[in-house]
Amino acid sequence: MNRPNLKTAIAGSFRSAVPDAHLISPSNPDQKIKISIYARRNPGPSNELHGRMEKLSTELPGKRKYLSPREFDELYGADPADLKKIEVWAKEHKLQVLNKSVSQRRVEVEGTIADISEALGVTFNEYEHSAMGGYRGRTGYIYTADDMHGIIEGIFGLDTRPVGRPRIRRGNRSSLPLNFIKPATGARTKVPDLTNKKPGTFFPPQVADLYKYPGDVDGTGEHVAIFAFNDARDQDKHGGYSLSALQEYYRDVLGQPTIPTIEDVVILGKGNYPGVDTEASENNGDATGEVMLDMSIVGSVAPGAKIFMYFTEFTSKGWVDAIHNAIAGDNDISVISISYGSMEQDKNSLWPKMAVKLVDQAFEAAASKGITICCASGDDGSNDEDKKKGPAEVDFPASSPNVLAVGGTKLVASKGARPSIVTETVWNELYLKDGGASGGGVSVVFSKPAYQDNAPIPVSVDPPHLIGRGVPDVSAVGDPDTGLMVMHVNGKKLDQVGGTSASAPLWASLIARLNQSMKARCGFMNPLLYTRFSSGVLRDIIKGNNGAYRAGKGWDACTGLGSPDGQKLLNALSGKSAKPSKKKKKP
Repeated sequence: MNRPNLKTAIAGSFRSAVPDAHLISPSNPDQKIKISIYARRNPGPSNELHGRMEKLSTELPGKRKYLSPREFDELYGADPADLKKIEVWAKEHKLQVLNKSVSQRRVEVEGTIADISEALGVTFNEYEHSAMGGYRGRTGYIYTADDMHGIIEGIFGLDTRPVGRPRIRRGNRSSLPLNFIKPATGARTKVPDLTNKKPGTFFPPQVADLYKYPGDVDGTGEHVAIFAFNDARDQDKHGGYSLSALQEYYRDVLGQPTIPTIEDVVILGKGNYPGVDTEASENNGDATGEVMLDMSIVGSVAPGAKIFMYFTEFTSKGWVDAIHNAIAGDNDISVISISYGSMEQDKNSLWPKMAVKLVDQAFEAAASKGITICCASGDDGSNDEDKKKGPAEVDFPASSPNVLAVGGTKLVASKGARPSIVTETVWNELYLKDGGASGGGVSVVFSKPAYQDNAPIPVSVDPPHLIGRGVPDVSAVGDPDTGLMVMHVNGKKLDQVGGTSASAPLWASLIARLNQSMKARCGFMNPLLYTRFSSGVLRDIIKGNNGAYRAGKGWDACTGLGSPDGQKLLNALSGKSAKPSKKKKKP
């Protein structure tokens, strides 16, 4: 392509071709598409704001002073002059400006394939792939004129190859008909006991009790964002929920006095678009089971919180736009739960480097608002999505050093009126045909953060054997065989599920209850967890492995620092246990 005015490639924009993808045809030059252009952060914030942020995460939540909206824009937003330059540039290239945001650093524009191709020096084609389906793709770099160099940090919406997948695990897909557990008449007044009917299985509130979540709060006043994905280009790839089924689960199955308020926030795509959630539909990309799992957990463990469902697409634009909106938008989110991800590095180049950079920058900015981000660490052990014996991998976005990465455990509890935890080990069923395990390992994208300096992060088992960001940070029950009973979208049965998809919202719900208890936001907790609360606060998991890595005393690449002891964590974050006990805890 002739590029007379396009001399500079945008760093991290390179896209390689997908192996085994079949070229269908060039993209329709007259088709209109929307793209998001992200500017650099404001290059001239005050030193005082930088200084405040450097020490913020080391302070207890009650002592933190988070940034005001004006201060956030100054430190993490865009320079309005940069957005104006992007706007002028877009209009010069026949692109219509739809909206812009200083806080989100974004200018969204619309134009034809032909005009966008000419403006950015890219060529678009339509592809088909046996596993990924149909998508619009590009290869090589995105180019801009020299005078835009350094101003634009990322452009998304050009390539629509799918990014990410749910982290739900079904085990043997065990389920119960609703009439097996639901009262014959009237509403239930308490959580039913599954001890005799289905041993080894829990309802989410029972797990919260086992983990000793603060019992006098329900998340009231908190705003929890749950990410939900589907695919606008493929009508078969659903993802959504049934409100009536969830209300029946909360009210009639669990006997909750409080039914959570739910609000949809549609970033990209169809929004709430539930599928039938069968094994066949799930294999074809239906994320409905994941959505129902996340909502069943958060809505029953923190029913007083307002739930914001962030619906978006399985594309890099879908990820980047949704995360920036949740963090820098107007919904005052305090906790984010993300049960999706993809390998940090993969042959299909799902995560372009500029997308990883923009997502991680948004996560970093979230700390300044006191937002805690809980990400599932993956369900395929140390090899992540690589089913064959190959390189050890970790999952992004869980591998970001600015999130709370959550691994999975196998949880066994005693029977009786007051059950307690008997054993808790690393979740690992890789020996089964469709079995999973707690995702974890060492990042090759992110270096080891300072807060992990004293953690025994191992050398990566693969060449070049580096020490990077260790994953996960914490854990919770994820083994579907000791999993959670949640409502199926058809409202007629309960499904037994697990995966780190369950572990992440369990932690998000705990954070909501901790925030309410302290009347302060936990925010970014990792520096505190790894330094002041590295022992005597969480439940250290010392038995098991996830493939390449083994559990042991203290942090490990299977379950991190351990699973929750909600009351001890509340005391620690509140400053009531300045000197945690060093007494060895039972696994």
